[in-house]
Order: sequence, then structure tokens, then C-alpha cells
Amino acid sequence: MDNRSNTIAGWALAACVTALGLSIVSGMAFHGEKSEKMGYPIEGVEAAGGGAAAEKPIAALLATADPAKGADVFKKCAACHTINQGGANGIGPNLYATLGDEIAHGKAGFAFSDALKKVGGSWNFENMNAWLKSPRKFADGTKMTFAGLGNAEERANIIAYLNQQGSNLPLPAAPAEEAAPAEADAATKAGEAGETGNVANAGTMAPGAPSVDKAAAVQAEKKTD
Repeated sequence: MDNRSNTIAGWALAACVTALGLSIVSGMAFHGEKSEKMGYPIEGVEAAGGGAAAEKPIAALLATADPAKGADVFKKCAACHTINQGGANGIGPNLYATLGDEIAHGKAGFAFSDALKKVGGSWNFENMNAWLKSPRKFADGTKMTFAGLGNAEERANIIAYLNQQGSNLPLPAAPAEEAAPAEADAATKAGEAGETGNVANAGTMAPGAPSVDKAAAVQAEKKTD
């Protein structure tokens, strides 16, 4: 009985040793390390945290802005603002003739926040664009709860609409667009090719023709004679 128990214990120990050995070997064979770059690149998708494309200046956007579309965008504001001449203030001030008006002034009976009063100056296209993009960033502490318009074209459209409502300021001149890189490269290459051709032509003479220096010397001798 003891021999049988010893035999069984021996086989069990051997099985454990074998299993441990296989575990070690398989671990060595299939050892994996964390990849330096996780995931697979997808063409056309920018990595998280990448810089967003820069917005066009508001002057450039206003050149093609549509006031009619701005009127539709203004519907988001109509719950708090009126825009007709002589309209009453609501949760927000009446916005008739706002562009060109002094910031946080000129709307009788409306109590502007101290944060907006501290900004100073008058409403123009640039600061109106900044205000509509993020009121809280423009005037930290403002009473206006609207988060802002993230779409730059929508902001340009509504600014064009606001300008038509009693302000009628002349639109700023759109900045000149830079030449496309491809066109600039083509012009540069064409100029280099022209210079190379001129140098080549200057260095090519008809067979037997005197050099420029010799021709000049001959002319000088003739004048001397």
C-alpha cells in the first residue's frame, strides 16, 4: 500500500514538474512586449491631440458671408434678444445697431455685467467674432449663458446680419490670399530654367567665330588704325 502511495505521489510530482516546465517554455516562446506605437494608422485621421487647422480671419469670411443665413442663425438668440429698432430688452439687450456701439452701454434700461463693462471699446467685427465664439473667454464673469458658436462661417453670417440691422458699417477688406505653393514652385522653376538657358546661349558660339573678348579687341584695333 505504501509503495502504491509513493508511486502515485511520484507521478503527481512528475506531472507538476512537467507542467511547470511547459509553462516556462511557452512563456519564453510567446513573450510579448508593449508596442512603442499603439494601434494602426488610419489615413486621413489625425491623431488625438493634434493641432486644429487655423481659422480664416473674420475679414476673409465676411467677404462671402450671407446675411440671410445669419438671420436663420439668429433664431438661436431670439429667446433672449430682440433686434428690431426700438425693441424691448429681454433676458439680453436689444441688439439693433449694436456694431459700432460702445460695449456694455447704449441699451437703456439693461444692466450689463461688470465683466463686460471692463472690456471697454466699441463693438467691431473682430471683437464681435471673439464674443460670439466664446462669451466667457471674451468677458470672464459675463451673465450671458450662451456657450458660443464654434462654426466660423455661422459667426460670419450672423455678424453680417447684425451689421444690416441699423449699423451698416463698411466691411473690412479681405486679406490678400497667398499664392498657392504649387504655383510659386512652378514660377521659381520657370525662372531658374530661363536663367540656365541664357547662360547656355551666352556660352555657345558658332564654329570658328571669335570670342567676345577677341571681337572687342579687333574693334579697338580698327578704331586705332
